[in-house]
Amino acid sequence: MKIDLSNKAALVTGSSGGIGRAIAIELGGCGANVVVHYLSNREGAEETAGEIRKAGGQAAVIQADVTDLAQIERLVAEAEQAFGSGLDILVNNAGNLVERRSIEQMTYELYKEVIDVNLTSTVFVTKAAIPGMKARGAGSIINMSSLAAHNGGGPGSGIYAASKGAILTLTKSLAKELAPSGIRVNCVAPGFIEETKFHATFTSEEGKRASIAGIPLGRSGVPNDISGIVAYFASSYSSFITGETFEINGGNYMR
Repeated sequence: MKIDLSNKAALVTGSSGGIGRAIAIELGGCGANVVVHYLSNREGAEETAGEIRKAGGQAAVIQADVTDLAQIERLVAEAEQAFGSGLDILVNNAGNLVERRSIEQMTYELYKEVIDVNLTSTVFVTKAAIPGMKARGAGSIINMSSLAAHNGGGPGSGIYAASKGAILTLTKSLAKELAPSGIRVNCVAPGFIEETKFHATFTSEEGKRASIAGIPLGRSGVPNDISGIVAYFASSYSSFITGETFEINGGNYMR
C-alpha cells in the first residue's frame, strides 16, 4: 500500500522533535506539503523541515504558542497561505505533561497550563481550521491522545491523563459535527514511546524498564510507530473511517 498525499497541505503542531517530527516527515514523504509548527525549538523545527525538503518535499516553518488564541488564529491563517492551497490535513500533536504533581498538590495555575497545552490547543486550532476545510468540502483532522487516557497515567499525571481522555471524547463529537461537511476526525493514542522529550524529561530509567516489562511485544515504541498510522488517517485509504481512536502500545492496552 502506497499512501499518496500529493497536492495536500498539512499542519502538524509541535513538530520540532519526537512524534511530531516523525509525523511531519512521514506526511512529507507521502507527498504532502507540510507546515512544521514549533513553540521555542526553532532549530529542531528547521531540522524537521530540512528532512522533508531533502526528500524532495515542501515545508514551511511557523512559530506560535498554541495556548494563546490570537497566536492560534495567526498560525492557522499563515499555514493556510503557506502553499497557496489552504489546509487539507491537521494533526493536533502539541501537548505536554508539564510537571508530575498529585491532585492533592495541584495548583490552579499548573492545572490550567496542562489543560491548555493539551486540550484547549486542540479545540481552538481545530476551530480555526474548520472554516477553510468546510469551504473546500473535505479535510482530515487527527488528534493525539495517550494510553494515559485509559489507565490514568503514571504518578502525578492525573490532569494530563484527564486532558487526553477528553481528546477521545472530543474526537467523537467533532467527527459527528463535521461529517456533513466532508471532514473526518480521528485520533491516535500512543503508549510508551521512547526517543521523545516527554519520557526523557518525565520518566526514570526504572520507570522505563517497568513500562517495557508490561508490553506484550517486549519493547518500547518509537516515533515512526506512530507516523504511519497518522498518514493512513490522512489518506483516502481511511475515507470511511471517522470518530475512531487507534491504539499504538505494543499490546499494553487492548480494547
